[in-house]
Amino acid sequence: MDISDLTPEPISYLAQAAYVQLGAFQGLSAAVAAAPNLSSKEGLSLAAGRALTKHHGLIAEIRRRGAEPSEVMAAFAPALDHFHRITAGNDWHELLLSCYLTAGLLDDFFARLSGGLPSDVGPRVAHVLAEDAGTEVLVHELQVGIAADPMLASRLAMWGRRLVGDTLLVARSAMHASGDLPADESRIEPVFTELIAAHTRRMDGLGLTA
Repeated sequence: MDISDLTPEPISYLAQAAYVQLGAFQGLSAAVAAAPNLSSKEGLSLAAGRALTKHHGLIAEIRRRGAEPSEVMAAFAPALDHFHRITAGNDWHELLLSCYLTAGLLDDFFARLSGGLPSDVGPRVAHVLAEDAGTEVLVHELQVGIAADPMLASRLAMWGRRLVGDTLLVARSAMHASGDLPADESRIEPVFTELIAAHTRRMDGLGLTA
């Protein structure tokens, strides 16, 4: 399904995508700080570094277009800061699941939306977003926690179901409406169906019910 005409103008797209990656880095940094041992801290710090690399790749594109990253990202900071606050979770395992699911879904979405960017920037952005996020450590830590405490699985399953709704609201806010609401909805629905399917696969991989 082609949604290229729903891609916002490049600076708006890049600013929001860059701030999303900065939020992912901050969430992973919080997970590093709360990790129970040095091995966990090391693995999570690698994932945090990769989110920061994506952020820097996107702000480099903003500068290529003659804009100041901090200025253009500021418009998206309040909404995305709120999103990251409400999806931080109540403990370390909920934070890990948030980092894994929200970043995965938003990377998928922004990669899909990058198809509507100009040809001088779109492929580079898609490459940045497709880079390995280092999420294997998140999966490992979550699987270890679930194995040690079977009751954790049901709680995380509920948390994961909540996360998908909040994250899709962020994705929807990033799209430029054409003005034809029924037509927009008919094109958005299959894309969101794909995103939810990928979310379900991530949940399944953890043994959680989506």
